[in-house]
Amino acid sequence: MHENYDLQQLMELVDQRQFRRLREELSQMNAVDIAEFLDELEAEQEILVFRLLPKELAAEVFTYLEDTEGQEKLIGALSDKELREVLDELYLDDAVDLIEDMPANVVSRILRNTDAATRSQINQLLHYPKDSAGSIMTTEFVFLHPEATVEQSFARIRRVGLDKETVYTCYVTENRALVGVVTVRRMLLSSYETRIRDIMQTNVLSVNTHEDKEDVAQMFSRYDLSALPVVDGENRLVGIITFDDAMDVIEEETTEDFEKMAAILPSDKPYLRTGVLETWRSRIPWLMLLMLSATFTGIIITSFESALAACVVLTSFIPMLSGTGGNSGSQSSVAVIRALSLGEVEFSDMLAVVWKELRVALLCGACLGGANFVKMMAVDRWLMGNPEVTPMVALVVCLTLMLTVVCAKVVGCTLPMAAEKAGIDPAVMASPFITTVVDALSLLIYFAIATRILPI
Repeated sequence: MHENYDLQQLMELVDQRQFRRLREELSQMNAVDIAEFLDELEAEQEILVFRLLPKELAAEVFTYLEDTEGQEKLIGALSDKELREVLDELYLDDAVDLIEDMPANVVSRILRNTDAATRSQINQLLHYPKDSAGSIMTTEFVFLHPEATVEQSFARIRRVGLDKETVYTCYVTENRALVGVVTVRRMLLSSYETRIRDIMQTNVLSVNTHEDKEDVAQMFSRYDLSALPVVDGENRLVGIITFDDAMDVIEEETTEDFEKMAAILPSDKPYLRTGVLETWRSRIPWLMLLMLSATFTGIIITSFESALAACVVLTSFIPMLSGTGGNSGSQSSVAVIRALSLGEVEFSDMLAVVWKELRVALLCGACLGGANFVKMMAVDRWLMGNPEVTPMVALVVCLTLMLTVVCAKVVGCTLPMAAEKAGIDPAVMASPFITTVVDALSLLIYFAIATRILPI
């Protein structure tokens, strides 16, 4: 909770049922802080405190509640009249987000308590694919006519702007087609008689309703936007996406990528509110797959059992080789996955990416190999007095280390790019999967070099 607000004091007001004073305190707080406070309360207390909020503030707080379970409980406790008041104050895109995550019986009640026009708009937005720009846009924007004067346009903004998500940027349409954009700042600096056509910007950046919402979100940071118009196939303006919606998408996609990179099936619930069985279900499939794929490592070691028996000291360096290879591959994969998500590289850049990682791998491999040779001779052979660590054994380990780093970095950069080309999320090809592949490769390289250099 924000440091300006005393959580303990608010809890005491609830316990002492000093609701008038509590209402005064809450009315001066930010909606985000109020939502965090509500999440700390018991279900009955949460509903009681929520009812104290003015309807405009209640609607804003509702959108910041930690998860859909909390929202669902509130909806169940509110009367139809109270629910209708909250829904009337919600922006359309927030109402759509709410409905998408609710059970059918709750959705039915929500739709029953919205007017026909809003219900029609919600149903239209729900028909867009889940990952499309249309699914996160709002239809609450200000549009102006190109032949209107600045004075007429200001009159329109005053008349309709109260319920719009943003009024700073206004869109100019003619027969519903997007023809330009104008800011309130530009209008304020123009005379009242000026036509919108003369001051609007015609080079408008827009996106199609079916464009991927992650690509749309990246456009906000790339072009420093506060809002982005959404058009259909005939360039008709159907909605806008605001900065806060884009940030929600980026947070959601980043969280999902991190979970996939850690071999966890994505979840939209907070960690502490996710049950043990649900957490188990999200983790066990990947662990099972990785365990089975790791059996290849065991098969390789078994195949070279005689070589290990002839030179037992080789066994002690397997963990170091596998670990270094896995770390090298992870470095490359994370860098490439980030570049792919930001649109910095595409599949067509595969050769350039591989060439860069190959050069980096050779430099890293040479440094690691040289350092490891010195370490094996100084520490393993002389300091620890292990006569089996001969210069030839050190040479085998160091050559393997260098080649493993090279292979790991090439694998780490190519697998995510190949995954995206195949329509698979590149994050799936992160640390756990690449580490398993590199482990097998490092052992094959290790035993291939050892059998050729050492007398085994």
